[in-house]
Amino acid sequence: MQLSSLIPDLVRIAREAGSAILSIYADHERFVQVEHKADDSPLTLADRLAHQVIAERLGALTPDIPLLSEEGQAIPYELRSQWQRFWLVDPLDGTKEFIKRNGEFTVNIALIEGGRPVLGCVYVPAQDLTYYAFAGGGAFRMENNFSYPIVAEDFNPDLPGIKVVASRSHMTPEAEDYISRFSQPHLMSMGSSLKFLLVAEGKAHVYPRLGPTMEWDTAAAQMIVEEAGGSVISQDNGEPLSYNKMSLLNPHFIVYGRKV
Repeated sequence: MQLSSLIPDLVRIAREAGSAILSIYADHERFVQVEHKADDSPLTLADRLAHQVIAERLGALTPDIPLLSEEGQAIPYELRSQWQRFWLVDPLDGTKEFIKRNGEFTVNIALIEGGRPVLGCVYVPAQDLTYYAFAGGGAFRMENNFSYPIVAEDFNPDLPGIKVVASRSHMTPEAEDYISRFSQPHLMSMGSSLKFLLVAEGKAHVYPRLGPTMEWDTAAAQMIVEEAGGSVISQDNGEPLSYNKMSLLNPHFIVYGRKV
């Protein structure tokens, strides 16, 4: 299977899911319908609609590749551990930002093979921006149907003025401590996987996420960062994040640009 050949369809599917999200964003009556899941995280009609679009379109595109989605059914590890490849999806990443109406939410679609992302697409509906990457093919930003490559900035933690991006809704004391180690850091706040994209585009040097995330939150954006020359590593062992673990909870991790 040629990864590059999947890009046009993946972009189309992500944009279609984004259109479904924006249809709720613009509809006040349906926008305010917010439920809460077992972990007390919010769930909106936009999450459900985007999941439905992605599940149907990917099912038609690659019927032999299973899907793991935040808003899909829980799949036992005994079953998914047999998967050689699968789609890993967050139909609406940044639901809290969606509810706040600040535009900082994304559609995340990744293809996982052997525990690693090999294809990733992130769509930003409020800005009509698409980012995509595949293993060995580089990372790209698409705007007005024109794509151009993106490259991460060099990251030297010893230099003053490091540009640090942090979560708008999930800043932790551990992250604050990490940031305090830099000399005169320039701090930016952002929601959803947009934080990864700032590093991938060279607009930030580092993003410490020293708090809980799930695998679907990170896979697509990790692919884009890595193909832009950056890294997404576990704080525990310095290894790239891996996927389809028994627990879908990520370890604490650091995203940074090209190490010098």
